[in-house]
Amino acid sequence: MSSANPSERFIEAASLKIEVMTGGSGAPLLVLHHDIGNQGWIPFYAQLARDFTVLVPSHPGYGKSSRPDWMRSVRDMAFVYQSILGALGLERTAVVGLGFGGWVAAEIALACPHRFDRMVLVGSAGIQPTNGEIFDQFIVNTIDYLRTGFANPADFEKTYGASIDGARLEAWELAREMTTRIAWKPYMFDQAMPYLAGTIGASVMLVHGSEDRIVPLSCSQRYASLIADAKLNVIDGAGHFVEAERPAELAAMVKAFVAGVAR
Repeated sequence: MSSANPSERFIEAASLKIEVMTGGSGAPLLVLHHDIGNQGWIPFYAQLARDFTVLVPSHPGYGKSSRPDWMRSVRDMAFVYQSILGALGLERTAVVGLGFGGWVAAEIALACPHRFDRMVLVGSAGIQPTNGEIFDQFIVNTIDYLRTGFANPADFEKTYGASIDGARLEAWELAREMTTRIAWKPYMFDQAMPYLAGTIGASVMLVHGSEDRIVPLSCSQRYASLIADAKLNVIDGAGHFVEAERPAELAAMVKAFVAGVAR
């Protein structure tokens, strides 16, 4: 399968229909997307697919995946992911969590420690910052929220174009509505995470953009201080959407870490 021509399929898990993009070849690598939803087969995924079979599910309630009316927390989502990973045949795999997806990955690891052997958490939410606050996306419109996630405004237009079509904007709004349901109070963090993160047994690499204006650097610093086998790498000049701004650099870091040749 070509990394440039990923497949899209649907699996059944926890009585839900879940959209999954798959591309590349090699050992499986799970990627959990941001709270803005799955943005398609972006260059970062294509870079990873040169070395891995990359699997990118759309979270329940996001994209084309079924929306569970009962879901009210990220921990609920993490338990559904146990069924999703079972349906995908993933056991002791590596995972990359992007922003909100990093929080989902951490909750999965807490609920079922054997699922992941290596975790890369990029600008991960899920833990209360010790310095600053996680940016409240609901005080601005969707486009301004995404712009806030880029250190360089030109990178926003390079990624999404000068104008946003109605279908993409609608998908972003639906993603924000789902995020409101499950991550509103407290906003974008789990009050139990500081007490439970130390039980994560996987090797963890935290990556954070130095110019991240959405999730403060102190979130990744706090994760790093709590997880025994964790290392923090800061990418100078990058914002929150590191995978969009620095796809090749981030992919190289992920590949080296998963291969066990870098921390």
